[in-house]
Amino acid sequence: MRIFDQMDPRNLNRREWELWMLALTVILILAVGMALLMYPSALSNDLIVNGTTKRKIFFGFCALSVLLVGYFLDRQIVISQLRQRVAEEHQRFVAMRHEASVDLLATLPGFTLFRDRLAMEHRRAASTHLPLSLLVVQLEPSPQLPDKDEIDTAFGDAAKALTRKLRAEDSIYRFRRGVFAIVLPGVGTENAYRISSRFAEGLYDASGASTRFLFGVHVINYPEHASTAREMEEAARSLFPIECLAAHEVEVA
Repeated sequence: MRIFDQMDPRNLNRREWELWMLALTVILILAVGMALLMYPSALSNDLIVNGTTKRKIFFGFCALSVLLVGYFLDRQIVISQLRQRVAEEHQRFVAMRHEASVDLLATLPGFTLFRDRLAMEHRRAASTHLPLSLLVVQLEPSPQLPDKDEIDTAFGDAAKALTRKLRAEDSIYRFRRGVFAIVLPGVGTENAYRISSRFAEGLYDASGASTRFLFGVHVINYPEHASTAREMEEAARSLFPIECLAAHEVEVA
């Protein structure tokens, strides 16, 4: 039987309340039982001789039981208030995180700037006889994220993971929702694969244990895969629209 092992975070409040009800019920039963057992002994003797002490003990025990139940109820109210505050803070944190992710996505340069930077880097690579690599990162949201805000937050976290792993001379661009391009000057094919693996590790961490999104990293290199900036651009554009991607795969365009 897997009754007590099944833990659902959405049912924690209900389970806590059931536990408190059980504890209070047991306390009341013990208190009532003890009172019934002490009642004949407390009132059967002469109150003037030796019944006064027993009566004090009896009513003291009843008062203690009432105070104990009241204390538990007060603690339950305090815990409920704290839980509500934590939930409000969590919602505020989620909202701030979403705003930060949306702001980051909005600040990334678009396709026009990417085209200009790619042409400039290609001319530099051709004149210096150095390689030039382009990484195209494609994200596909998990079906478990139907909400647009959650998808934007996940994509923003992915953009943060990519940005943190950029070198000083690298640049990242946003083609459209869930599609990013990274220009890597002076990087050959072999090193581009190593860098793509590093980016994939960052994306895997950003995706989380719940796999908020699937991703694919495509490598385009000059002069191995394309001979001109136009060909590199067309190779990147040929990857759209995004089709069903295998989770966490690294491909060559």
